[in-house]
Parts: sequence; C-alpha cells; structure tokens
Amino acid sequence: MARQKKMNKTFENIKIIDAGAKGVCVTKAPDGKVIFVPNVVPGDVVDLETFKKRKAYYEAKATHFHHYSIDRVVPVCEHFGVCGGCKWQNMDYSKQLFYKNQEVTNNLRRIGKIELPEFEPILGSQKQFFYRNKMEFSFSNKKWLTPEEIQSENEIEDKNALGFHIPKMWDKILDINKCHLQEDPSNAIRNEIKRFAIENGLTFYDPRNQNGLLRTLMIRTASTGEIMVLIQFFEEDQTQREMLLNHLSKMFPEITSLLYVINSKGNDTIYDQEVQLFKGREYILEEMEGLQFSINAKSFYQTNSDQAYELYKITRDFADLTGEEIVYDLYTGTGTIAQFVSKKAKKVVGVEAVPEAIEDAKQNAIRNNITNTTFYVGDMKKVFNDQFIRDNGQPDVIITDPPRDGMHADVIEQILKIGSQKVVYVSCNSATQARDLALLDTSYKVTRVRPVDMFPQTHHVENVVLLEKRN
Repeated sequence: MARQKKMNKTFENIKIIDAGAKGVCVTKAPDGKVIFVPNVVPGDVVDLETFKKRKAYYEAKATHFHHYSIDRVVPVCEHFGVCGGCKWQNMDYSKQLFYKNQEVTNNLRRIGKIELPEFEPILGSQKQFFYRNKMEFSFSNKKWLTPEEIQSENEIEDKNALGFHIPKMWDKILDINKCHLQEDPSNAIRNEIKRFAIENGLTFYDPRNQNGLLRTLMIRTASTGEIMVLIQFFEEDQTQREMLLNHLSKMFPEITSLLYVINSKGNDTIYDQEVQLFKGREYILEEMEGLQFSINAKSFYQTNSDQAYELYKITRDFADLTGEEIVYDLYTGTGTIAQFVSKKAKKVVGVEAVPEAIEDAKQNAIRNNITNTTFYVGDMKKVFNDQFIRDNGQPDVIITDPPRDGMHADVIEQILKIGSQKVVYVSCNSATQARDLALLDTSYKVTRVRPVDMFPQTHHVENVVLLEKRN
C-alpha cells in the first residue's frame, strides 16, 4: 500500500516579523517553529501554507494577505516573484538597507563574538535599478511556463526562451521580456537576438538532451559606454553563426567587442574555453579616477561599477595611506584595488591565484603608467613565506578581498605572523568575514565597520572592516 503523503499545514493571520537569509522573510508558527516565507515583506499579515517541514522550521508560501506592510512597494518588474533575481523588489529601499545592515551586525556579533565599534552608516546605491555591468542569459527550447500561461486556454506555440534559470531548477529557463538590472541597449540586444533566431530557424539549446545551437548570452557594459556581447554556441554551424553575428553587428554598431564561444561540453562555463573575436576588440575599458581597466570575457570586475568606486574609496579611506607604506593586496583579481590605492602608497604587492587575472593586472598597470605595483600568481596560503617577505618588504597595510568562502585558516595564520599595523578586510559575505575576524582577534582589534550596498533589490551586501594591531 502506498504511503499517504502528509498534509501541508496552514496557518492563518500570521505576521511576518523579519527579513532572513537569502532574501526570504521570517515568522513564527503557533507551535514555536520558525517559518521561512518568500515574496513577503516584514509587517505583512498573511495566511500560510507549508510546503516543506523540518525538525526546527517550516518553509511556506503566502496564500492570502490580510494586511500589507507599510514597507511594501509595488515591484516594477513584470517578472518579479517568478524570476527570483530581485527578491526584495517589493520592499522599500530604505528598509532594504536597514535589513542588510542588520544582517552584517548580527553576523559580526553572533558569529564573530568580538568587540565592535559603532558601525558607520551603510552606504546605499544611487542607482537602485539598471546598475549591473554584467548579465548572463540562457537559451532554452522548453521555456518555463508562468501560472498565467498554464491557466490560459491558448496553446503556447513559441516555447523558446532567452532569460534566467528558475531558482533551484538547472534546466528551467524563464523567458525575459524586460530586465531592470542592466541599462539599455541590454534588453534591446537580447530581444533582438531572440527575435532574429526564431525568424531564421536557429535552434535553442535543450539542456536535458544536450542539443541545439544557441546556448548562452553574456552582455557586459562599462561606464565609458563600451559594450561587450558574447554568444555561446553548443556546436559550430558557421553559416548560422555568422548570419546571427553579422546581423547583431549591423543592428548594434555601438558594440565594442563581439565575441563567441563554441562549447559542446556538459556545463556552460567559459573559463576553460577559447573565446573567439568576431568583431571589434577582445576587451572593453572601464574607467575610475582616470585609471583604465581592460575587461575581457573572463575578467572578474565588480558588477556595479558606480558602487565599486564608492567601495574602493572606503577601502582607501580605511587604509589611511600617507605615501610611505608597503601594501599587500590579497585576492587582487585584476588589480583594481591595488592600482586604485597605488598613488597613495610607496609600493603595492598584489597576489592572486588565477594567472589570467594577474596578466590583466600587469597590463592594466602598464596602461595606467603605474610603476609601484607588483603582481604575483600564487596559492594564497603558501605564497607568504619568509623569502617572499624579504623580496617584497614587510607590509604596513594588508588589504584582503576574498571570495564568499572567506580566507583559508592558513592565510589568516600568515597574516598574524606578518603582523602588519593595519588590515582592511573587504567581504561579500559577512558570515565568513565574522568567522575570520574572530581568528584575527588575538592580534587585531576591529576599529571601523561600514557596509556597502552593491546590489539593490537583493539581500546581498558588502562590508568593509578596519583592523588595527593591538599594542
């Protein structure tokens, strides 16, 4: 006999009390368990139906709204609630900043358990929409159907999609009409590619069967006005490929760099693929305080150019350089922070594990006529041996901007061993940052903290911390 599926629970007139991790909100069930709820705002009063039960919590969806929060706003995007990209677009921006600041505070206190100064005000973004300089879209021949499309009696003839993955569904793509994250001509380019491909019979990728011509689209823009477009094809069809790329070049002559990749492997990452130049040059230029940075298809660059400038200014301010300091810039990437602070330092040494990024950093330094920076490729937890310190000098300041996982314990041990007077720690994950700050607390005291909002309409937040050596 088949086991009967447990019935979902329902809860009525429940007030949403807080914003939680990953963009969902939080409340409490009558039995005391925590409930995680998407697409609601703290202050909403709702009926809930659970769809997942765990020992300590439920996950539920709102089925009816009794009262709307005063912090709720009308989302501007037609795809909100299905796309999953801008989970906080229904929340007033000032409240988004409040909850981001709260997350950083909670993580540093609860995880770090260290003495903290009063936080400096979170820096909001002047642009709350159209702020991203890089967007990636996927093609699919079986688009995700919205509830409206499913309920419609009309037969869906066009099943091709060019858009975003549905959260937690690797093979489901939501077709996007207008995205509010990247400035035009981003939407125009994407929609024209889809229109032309359908009109001319170019096949869209089938992720399950792994066939079809068109696989992914990447659009990068710069504050200089330059544009990069890269189309990833699953297989080579020179006639159709050139037809599409020539059309794109004709329709959008402002494209600075038109690139393509032929990728028939199981995943669509391009970092192990050869990028081909179709027209223009292989990179676009970003500019900041007169410095120019070349960005190629594989380059890492902060995806909010305007706010990256603000983030780097705060980092430089925390470092408080006089021009006499030796600075180590860990996880330097393409050397943007290193070069940004170089004019106020005696010498800057950048270290990064990705060889291509270091080559970009060196070329950017040449482009900017910067002569006091040195860049090394190396495993961060191994590179800082005694010989490295002798060759490059004892650093007065260390700047570190690690990935979301934070710093390896061996890197922290090396920082403690080096004993610089200051460490400026930039992080996109305050939870792992808090863990690392606790390990550094034996020798360093946190003296300044300032969160920076790089990604409006989402729960993500950057945080900058200044640590000063204890006497």
